[in-house]
Amino acid sequence: MVLKKENEIIMLLGKIQKLLFLSLAFGLLTMCAPPESKQDQIDAAEAARQDSIREVRCPRLFSSAAEYYKNRDWRETVRVYGELVDLGCDRDNPQEVYLFYAIAFEYLGLYDSSEYVLLRGLQILPDNIDLRKRLAYAYQKQGKINNQVEEYDRLSFLAPDDIDIKADLAKLYGEQKRYEDQITVLKELLKLDSTNEVAQGDLAIAYELSGRDPLDVYKSRFDNSPENVSYGLNYADRLINADRTEEAIITLKQVLDVDPSSKVAYRKLANAYDSIDLLDEAVSTYEQLFKLDPRDFRIAIKITNILVDNQDFGAAFNWADKASMLSNEGEAFGAMGKVYDKAFQACRTAEISMNDRIVASLAYTHYLKAEEKGFTQFSRFRIWLKENEVLFGKAQWFMLDDDQKNKGFVKPAGDCYNWIEERLEKDINW
Repeated sequence: MVLKKENEIIMLLGKIQKLLFLSLAFGLLTMCAPPESKQDQIDAAEAARQDSIREVRCPRLFSSAAEYYKNRDWRETVRVYGELVDLGCDRDNPQEVYLFYAIAFEYLGLYDSSEYVLLRGLQILPDNIDLRKRLAYAYQKQGKINNQVEEYDRLSFLAPDDIDIKADLAKLYGEQKRYEDQITVLKELLKLDSTNEVAQGDLAIAYELSGRDPLDVYKSRFDNSPENVSYGLNYADRLINADRTEEAIITLKQVLDVDPSSKVAYRKLANAYDSIDLLDEAVSTYEQLFKLDPRDFRIAIKITNILVDNQDFGAAFNWADKASMLSNEGEAFGAMGKVYDKAFQACRTAEISMNDRIVASLAYTHYLKAEEKGFTQFSRFRIWLKENEVLFGKAQWFMLDDDQKNKGFVKPAGDCYNWIEERLEKDINW
C-alpha cells in the first residue's frame, strides 16, 4: 500500500515537471515573437477596406474613363483617371491608365501635366515603349528638345530594331546639327533596312554637312538600287564634282542601260565626254539625244559648238542649219555666225584674202540677224569683224570681173571653205 502511494506521488511529480517545462518553453517563444501592434491591426483593416472599395469602384471608373475617352470629353477623362490613380486602380492596368491619362492632358494642351503623368507611370513601367514615346512627344510640345533627344536615345536602346524610332532620333540629331550622332543612327537604321531611300538620302546630306566625303554613300545607294535612275544620276553628279569624270561616264552608261530613254542621262553623259575632250563621243551622245527629242534645236546647237571646237566646220554648219530650221530664234542664227567666224579664224591667210572676207561677212550677217532677234551674245564678235576691216565691201566688189558682178553674189572658194554653199549677196551700196 505504501509502495503504491509512493509510485503515484512520483508520477504526479513527473507530470508537474513536464507542465513546468512546457510553460517555460511557451514563455520563451512568446518572448521572441513581437506582439501584433494596434497600428498594424488598424492598417490591415484599412487595407482590407480599400481593397473592398477598389473591387467595387475600379471597374466602374474604368468603364466611365473609357466612355469619356471615346466621347472625347477630355476634362472628364482626366478627372476619372485621376480618381483611378488616387484609389490605386492603376495597379490593375498601369499602361492603359497612364497612357490614356496622359493623352487626355495632351488634347487639353496641358503637356506639362502629361509629362508628370507619364513620369509617374514610368516609375511603375520603366521600359514601356508607348509611355516613353508619349513622353518624348510631351517634351517636344514644350520645347524641351534635349529631353526629347535623350528620351529617343533611351527608346532606341529599348527597341533596337524599331526603324521609326531610329528615323525620328536621326531627324532630331540633324535638327540639332549633331551630324556625327545622326550619321551613327542612320547607319544603324540602314543595317536594319538597307534599301531605305529616305535614310540613304539623309545620310548623304549628313556626311556633307559634317564635312565628310559622301561619295561612298551615294555609291552604296546606287549599288543597292541599280534600277533607280535618280540615284545613278545623283552619284554621277557627285563624281563629276569630284573630278572623277571617267567614273561618272561609267555610271551614266549604267543608267542608260536601265533607261535608254533618259534624256537627262544622255545630256549629262555628253557633257562629261565634252569636259574631258572626248569630242567624237560627245557628238555621238548628243546625236542619240537628238533622236529622242528631234524638235530641241538647242541640242543641235550643242553639237554645232563641239564640232566647231573640233574644227569640223562642214558638219558643224549642217547642225547649225538644222537648228535654224527648227527655230527662228536668234540663238540659232548666232550659231551659224559662229561656224563661219571660227572657220574664218582658222583658215584665213596672213594677208586677208577675198575668200576670207566673204566668210567673215557671212559670219557678220548671221551675227546681225541674231542681234535683231534679241540674242546679243555674239555682238562683240560682230563688232570685232567690222573694226578690224576684214569684211567684204565695196572695194572688194569693185575688184571683181564683170562676169562675177553680173551674178549679183559671191561665194568663197578653196579647200578650207569647200563646205560653204551660202552666197553673199551684193549690197545695194556697192
